[in-house]
Amino acid sequence: MTQSYDWIVVGGGLAGCALGYELARAGFTVLLIDPDRHSATRYSYGGIAYWSGTTPLTQQLCQEGIALHRQLPQELGAETHFCDINLLLTIDPDRNPTEVAAAYASCALLPTLLSPQDAHQLEPLLNPAVIAGALQLPHGQVCPEALMAAYRQALQQLGGEILQDTVTGMQPTGSAQAVKTALATYSGANVAICAGAWSRALLKAAGYAVRLYFTQAELVETPPVEVRLHSLIMPAELKRFGMEATAGQADTEPLWDEPGHEILPPILDAGVVQLQDGRLRMGQVSRTLTDPLAVVDAEASEAAIRAAVGRLLPALEHLPGQWCCCLVSFSGDRLPLVGALPAWEGVHLFAGFSNPFALLPPVARRFAQAAATGQADELLAQLAPSRFPPLASQ
Repeated sequence: MTQSYDWIVVGGGLAGCALGYELARAGFTVLLIDPDRHSATRYSYGGIAYWSGTTPLTQQLCQEGIALHRQLPQELGAETHFCDINLLLTIDPDRNPTEVAAAYASCALLPTLLSPQDAHQLEPLLNPAVIAGALQLPHGQVCPEALMAAYRQALQQLGGEILQDTVTGMQPTGSAQAVKTALATYSGANVAICAGAWSRALLKAAGYAVRLYFTQAELVETPPVEVRLHSLIMPAELKRFGMEATAGQADTEPLWDEPGHEILPPILDAGVVQLQDGRLRMGQVSRTLTDPLAVVDAEASEAAIRAAVGRLLPALEHLPGQWCCCLVSFSGDRLPLVGALPAWEGVHLFAGFSNPFALLPPVARRFAQAAATGQADELLAQLAPSRFPPLASQ
């Protein structure tokens, strides 16, 4: 058995990097195990939807999230490329703009309803002829890769260790947990599973089932281009949220442990963001494939994304770019699963963030503070995995 740690964090995406840093900041010894697998963070838009809270819980966390993002570059000692940007949510031509806007009535900030012409004035690349209008909201943005790198650097500066390896198993050893990798076995008083979509399979292999699911998200990423987008563009009526709600229902549960199933037909939410270095990310197709290693027709997927984005923003359709995909975890009720797993002392789940850039940093900070003080956090109690009782292992 190698060196023992207070916390072993499994997963090197935004969840693992943020939580590892916060735990080290709280005074714990931390080992972050990164499987060197492209995480959902790598291909995300980096948008911070701090306006989107619809309950006291999510509104509080979103408020804390945007405040944290504004000071993180100074705290971490590295650039995250945070900026305030304009968000335009496009409304399909066959939809009633007033009815679509009414669906946002419970959000912390209410959108401004724009005519197609007004939306075009804000975003000259937008084709006003193919929308019934748009909703305008303030939004935040970071470069996802820069934010992860900043967290990792700060974690190491606090004495945390980062290991590039893949976890192959876990088992309790008295008062500690043994985490096995391809290279060695590590001992931790606590283990945090931050492996996103892979968390389900990892816990299942250890004999513990949780109601955590995933989509395969597909997009096209361009190199830096001269075309300049002034806003982040997304649909006002995201199909992905409806897909997650249906695919995460209890009656689909048996299918998720059998490879080869597609729970629902794929959906496409046409959207695009430009990072500060000029790269565009255009997406996205989402698929509920139960095999995390499933292969799809990348050429057809890219063509569909380009056509949908090109209809809204014709100047972008034929820009050079590469099709990419990743796995995105979700819980079924749009709230992350955060906290100690019932009946498995010392193992914690930290996954399923549907609004990661707004919620994840403040949740990680609260999690670490609760761990350091030994006092339960009232907000985090509402995210605990007890919302989804453990299922009987097969």
